[in-house]
Amino acid sequence: MARAGLGAHWRCAFANDFDPLKTATYVANWGETHLRPGDVWALGPQDLPGRADLAWASSPCQDFSLAGARAGLEGGRSSAFWGFWRLIQALGREGRAPRAIVIENVTGLLSSKAGADFTALCAALADEGYRFGALEIDASAFLPQSRPRVFVLAVRQAPPIGLTGEGPFQSRAVRAARERLPPHLRAAWIDWGPAPPAARNSRLADVLEPDADALWRSPAQTRALLAQMNPAHLAQVQAALASGERRVGAVYRRIRIEDGRRVQRAEVRFDGLAGCLRTPRGGSSRQILLVLDRGQAKSRLLSGREGARLMGLPDDYVLPRTATGALHVIGDGVAAPVVRFLAERLIEPTLAGAPALAAE
Repeated sequence: MARAGLGAHWRCAFANDFDPLKTATYVANWGETHLRPGDVWALGPQDLPGRADLAWASSPCQDFSLAGARAGLEGGRSSAFWGFWRLIQALGREGRAPRAIVIENVTGLLSSKAGADFTALCAALADEGYRFGALEIDASAFLPQSRPRVFVLAVRQAPPIGLTGEGPFQSRAVRAARERLPPHLRAAWIDWGPAPPAARNSRLADVLEPDADALWRSPAQTRALLAQMNPAHLAQVQAALASGERRVGAVYRRIRIEDGRRVQRAEVRFDGLAGCLRTPRGGSSRQILLVLDRGQAKSRLLSGREGARLMGLPDDYVLPRTATGALHVIGDGVAAPVVRFLAERLIEPTLAGAPALAAE
């Protein structure tokens, strides 16, 4: 999805992923010429061609997730980052280090182990001669999906005038992470300040299939879903039903602690956004759509194609055949319009040494 976001004028020289379903999806969309499936730790610098302008790393997020065990950079899957970084170091020794690096992950990266993981990441970048800064970008600025992610952009050259300063994506968490850094790392920090994007003009309802083409759940299942809502969420539904207007809501089931007991609750939002897409595994349920129309409520699961649209992918983007497979690939992905935004507003101007593009 990073490749889709960068656009056709970027040429991919090398790609790697460990997951067979993701690599099969990559081949279906891009071919296998530049793909090397398997463990990043099994790769060496001899496997990487030439010198890249950009290296993009989206290591698995489970160990950074605020909802997870917070094992950090040294934990299971997210140690894949250090496998990636070992290659960057080797390329540096050969004079082939990429001119720019983007490291994308969940926002928990900023605070993992009280900030120690982020400090270790920044130290690794600085040791290889990179200057760096982080942005917290929610895909909702571009798409009707709430999907906050942190993007660390590191470069070897000073950014052109106009790309730095106060900006909309220097969140409180980014500022706190910066302030926790020791002085020698703060000296290498860049306050990336791209001009904000144009206002989003799409809503969740805009990406959905027509009602007639959808596979709806039974009325009993919808009643059971409503019965799982707490009074505040149920009141939202009842008010919308009373209006008679068509409303589309996104629902996730979550475990809440109530009176010392674990209770499964269905939580709905009617703000025109889907909740953050997840991989349908490890207790993360699939997102449910609740449609209220003319005083009636009906529900269904979000489809794989609808999930792809919520990531900014075109309808000709090839997905796994099953909804579970499609959402597995999509849930671990990066929203393509966010990648295009970073490329257009920061990466390409920095590499070209040109002024930043003006806000739309």
